[in-house]
Amino acid sequence: MTPLVIAHRGSSWDVPENTLPAFERAIADGADFVELDVHARPTGELVVTHDPPRPEDDLPSLEEALDLIHGRIGVMVELKTPHRYRRHRVVERTLDLLTEDDVFVCFEPGAVALVRRLRPELRTVQHTQYVPIRLAARRGCWAAGFWDRHASPRALARAQRLGLETMVYTVNDPARMRGLAALAVSGIFTDRPALARQVLRAEG
Repeated sequence: MTPLVIAHRGSSWDVPENTLPAFERAIADGADFVELDVHARPTGELVVTHDPPRPEDDLPSLEEALDLIHGRIGVMVELKTPHRYRRHRVVERTLDLLTEDDVFVCFEPGAVALVRRLRPELRTVQHTQYVPIRLAARRGCWAAGFWDRHASPRALARAQRLGLETMVYTVNDPARMRGLAALAVSGIFTDRPALARQVLRAEG
């Protein structure tokens, strides 16, 4: 099966990342999913950005981003450091905005566990850079996320044996895309979704 093409922060090779134009471009580029990052402002507003927001930053809200993308392609929402914003109930408020077709992504196992409890039908991706793969499987996650440097054949095979889909980030090199496809990964996060679609189509 051809890996999913996941536009990492949108088509961020060509357009500023985590912006509405980057998401529009990802849709035009034929991505299967847009992945976007979410932080909270001090006021609690959920905004799309990779780094903690500053007061002067002009950032799209999560609601604006989802309004743009929903119904067009899939969405993977990565909640960044949710423990930092727990007083704002960021996990619960993010879930209020997600449909059953969306995917929740996080590094923090506590946040993933909360999502599994509150929305067990929602697909979750547990990044495994700091978390054992077996924990993602035990929690009933849909997929394990791997930093490309750690996505060895052995690690990917172990996740697959545990029944997990496998997602690898962030891959922009065509040869590596082909190599991961040969290892039967489920999805590839890339800044270059148009290129990934072209490469994987040729492989398929």
